[in-house]
Amino acid sequence: MVKFLNLNDNSCVTMTTKDERLSFLEEMKDVKRIKKPNRAEVQAPKELTPGHLERQRSAVEKVVRDRNPLTADMVEPLKSHDVLSWQRPGVQHGVFRKLRLGQYPIEARLDLHRMTVEEARREVFSFIGDCVRYGLRSVIILHGKGERNPDGIAQLKSYVAKWLPELDSVLAFHSAQKHHGGTGAVYVMVRKSERDKQNNRERHGSR
Repeated sequence: MVKFLNLNDNSCVTMTTKDERLSFLEEMKDVKRIKKPNRAEVQAPKELTPGHLERQRSAVEKVVRDRNPLTADMVEPLKSHDVLSWQRPGVQHGVFRKLRLGQYPIEARLDLHRMTVEEARREVFSFIGDCVRYGLRSVIILHGKGERNPDGIAQLKSYVAKWLPELDSVLAFHSAQKHHGGTGAVYVMVRKSERDKQNNRERHGSR
């Protein structure tokens, strides 16, 4: 008795006679053994298509939207002793005078010393936004005088002078009094938030 392996289901076929064995071999003569494993071959394409390249480029070069409106370009250079002074139309003279003389309590301060221009740009934008959010009206920004610079240019001061009028929330600013940093700092008056305005209207309207 001879046993043969059935290639279809790996079971054994038993040959009981010589004729059956010869007949089986005749039928199986064209069958070849599978040399490779019975699994699909998945290979990455040798060349990336334009679509693949575009998707890669979009993922790598995706630009995060910059919501900071403050200019990053060159600005007019100011010197250490230049005085900063600016107010929006509608700001009362008496209010601006009190700001200039440092007579409003300083509710928050931002120190820009040792920052790069880009770092200061982000901090000033964020700081004024926080002041509006928390209802702070009178604050100070320390920008320095740049007295150690060989060219005498107060770089951060120059940018702050350009940035503050670009923010709608800023009503006025003026270089600080000497005891608060002099021309190396600036008082800033911040606009009331809509929430605070509404609270004032309700409070006055209730009287």
